[in-house]
Amino acid sequence: MGALRKLLLRDEHVCPWWFAYSFDNPIRRLVHPAGKIVRDYVGTEMTVIDIGCGMGYFALEMARRVGPEGRVIAVDLQEKMLVRVGKRAERAGLADRIILHPCGPDQLGVDQEVDFVLTFWMVHEVPDRDSFLDQVHRILKRGGSWLVVEPKVHTPQARFQALLASAGERGYEVLDRPKIRLSYAGVLGKI
Repeated sequence: MGALRKLLLRDEHVCPWWFAYSFDNPIRRLVHPAGKIVRDYVGTEMTVIDIGCGMGYFALEMARRVGPEGRVIAVDLQEKMLVRVGKRAERAGLADRIILHPCGPDQLGVDQEVDFVLTFWMVHEVPDRDSFLDQVHRILKRGGSWLVVEPKVHTPQARFQALLASAGERGYEVLDRPKIRLSYAGVLGKI
């Protein structure tokens, strides 16, 4: 019951690498179409970051959209996730656009400024959310945006609202509240 509780309920945890195989499948492509979700935020020649990239579901789509002159920084805590992103990027002919970046549990370790940040179903796994908000703020360019999406199954609505309120205290403004299935979502801009 312990592992099942962590996967399906609201316990604090980091999604195990082996479970990520369930995230890239035909059903997910219907529920969370990557191209549709990022199309308004990612364009050619941009530098974007996918924090908690998993096996690259969104990173690969963003790499297609940034084009040959753009870059996607794929960040994950688990090396096995990054290995899979690298292999998938090679097969798709996108490896030259994707920078694989391992992070620590408390530090992104990214210094490069970015135009767009994506955190899809991962902020609930971060142990110190305020520090995380500050780290993202440092790398997000003024005028850039951050799409933060959290799963309803792991994140109560009040907790998501508290995240947005904390973001407001740290120099962000809520630009939009897009509808994404099974999720709470907000687009944050750097003030």
